[in-house]
Amino acid sequence: MPRLCKPAMSAPEHVITVEETLEFAEKAHAGKPQLPLALRLIRNTGVKKRHMVQPIEKTLQHPGFEERNRIYEVESKKRTPQVIEQALANAELTPPYIDAIIYVSCTGFLMPSLTAWLINKMGFRSDTRQIPISQLGCAAGGAAINRAHDFCVARPGSNVLIVSCELCSLCYQPGADDIGSLLSDGLFGDAVAAAVVRSAGGTGIELERNASYLIPDTEDWISYAVKDTGFHFQLDRRVPGTMEPLAPVLRELAKDHSWDAGKLDFYIIHAGGPRILDDLAKFLEVDRDVFRHSWSTLSEYGNIASAVVLEAARRLFEDDTPAPGATGLIAGFGPGITAEMALGTWAETSPLPALERTAHGRKRTV
Repeated sequence: MPRLCKPAMSAPEHVITVEETLEFAEKAHAGKPQLPLALRLIRNTGVKKRHMVQPIEKTLQHPGFEERNRIYEVESKKRTPQVIEQALANAELTPPYIDAIIYVSCTGFLMPSLTAWLINKMGFRSDTRQIPISQLGCAAGGAAINRAHDFCVARPGSNVLIVSCELCSLCYQPGADDIGSLLSDGLFGDAVAAAVVRSAGGTGIELERNASYLIPDTEDWISYAVKDTGFHFQLDRRVPGTMEPLAPVLRELAKDHSWDAGKLDFYIIHAGGPRILDDLAKFLEVDRDVFRHSWSTLSEYGNIASAVVLEAARRLFEDDTPAPGATGLIAGFGPGITAEMALGTWAETSPLPALERTAHGRKRTV
C-alpha cells in the first residue's frame, strides 16, 4: 500500500509573537468598535508566535497585489528546494524516482505552476506529472495526501512528491477591519512543507482508505474576495461549529473500515483554531491531548493552512513514533466547507533493493 513518509517543514526567519500582534492591531485599528472583540479572539487562538517572509513593518505597508505576487514567486522559489530535498532524503529517494508532484498553495498565483520550475531546476524527469491545487485552502494538505494515495493505487510502483507553500502574510490586508480579517491577522502564519508518498517501502503511515466530504450550502463560509489589493480572506462566524456535522462523517469513514474513530492510536488534524480541535475532541469522545501534534503546530506557527497536516505528521515521526500496526486518522478542513480524510497504519519496512531509472523513467533493479 502507498506510504506517507516523514515530512519536512521550514518556517521563515521573521517572527512575530502574540504580544506584538496585539500591539500592532491596537495601533492599526485604534478606535474601531470591533477591536476589543478581535483582541480577545486573538488572545484565545492559542498562537504564541508566527513566522513571516517579511518583517511585520514591511507587511503592513502593502505594496499592492502585483508586488505581493512577485514576492510570492521569489520566496516560493527560494524556500521550496531545501524542504523538498529533505523530504526526498526522508523517503530515501532522489528526484528521478518521483512520478508526480502535487503542489498546494492558496496564498499566491503562478502560471505555469511552480511544479514546472521545480522539474526544470531540481532534476525531476520531464515526464513527471504536475498536479497543482490552489483553491482548497487549508483542506489542500489532506487533499494532496489523498490524491497521492489515489495516484499510487492507480499506477503501482509510482512515488508522489507533495509540496505545500503557504505565505499567508502576503494576504494580510491592513485596511480590512471586520472581525474575520482581524482574527485571521493574528492566526495565520507562513511555512513550506513537503512529503513523499511511496508506492512501497519506507517507514511511515500506510494509507489504506480516504474520503472527501462537503457540508452542503456552506461554500461562502470560508472564501476569498479577489480585489485590486489581492486576496481578502472572508470567514463566517459559523465556521468554528463545523466539527459537529463533520465528526459523524469521520466516524462513518472509520466504521466502514471496521475501526472506531474514537479509539485510534494517532490523529493528524488540521489546526484551524482552538475550537476546531476542542470540538472535534468532544464529538469524537477523545481526550484533547490526542491532537497534541496539531496543538503544538498551532502554538508555535499559527494556522499554516495546507502545511498544518504535514507539520503535525512530522511531529508524530519525530516526537511520538507509533508502534508498527498503530492505527490513525488524517483530516484537513477548508473552504467548501470541505473535509479531506484518510485512515492509515504505521508501518516499517527494511530497505528495498536498489533501483535506477532508465532514460525513459522505467525502473529496474540494480
